[in-house]
Amino acid sequence: MKIGDLAARTGLSVDTLRYYEKIGLIPAPLRDAGGRRVYDASILRWLQFLERLKATGMGIRDRLAYAGLRARGAETARERREMLERHRQKVAASLWEMQKTLELLDEKVETYRKIEAGEIEDPGALPAPRTAQGART
Repeated sequence: MKIGDLAARTGLSVDTLRYYEKIGLIPAPLRDAGGRRVYDASILRWLQFLERLKATGMGIRDRLAYAGLRARGAETARERREMLERHRQKVAASLWEMQKTLELLDEKVETYRKIEAGEIEDPGALPAPRTAQGART
């Protein structure tokens, strides 16, 4: 498939695909008689995997390191597994934090629903300011 087709199928721009090729994140494709890039369908799965790694917070350096190991073949399987295990631990910790944040947001939303319904007072409301004599205004 041509680079435009690959861009359309992955949601990545043509410029991004060229950049990924330039830095070695994706292998250089074959070229047709006109010098245009021709990608094998297997690149789709690799790009999807790279985008998942990116979405989970793996930086470009680590993705490049992983791609370099992948290019060297089966001899790097252990290193790649260990790299993914370390990243998985980070993702799991991040998910735990996000879950706790989601629970807190749910509690806050429920509190505001109760305030709106008149069931409770706003616990975050500031008391009325006092006058110089100490009375509330």
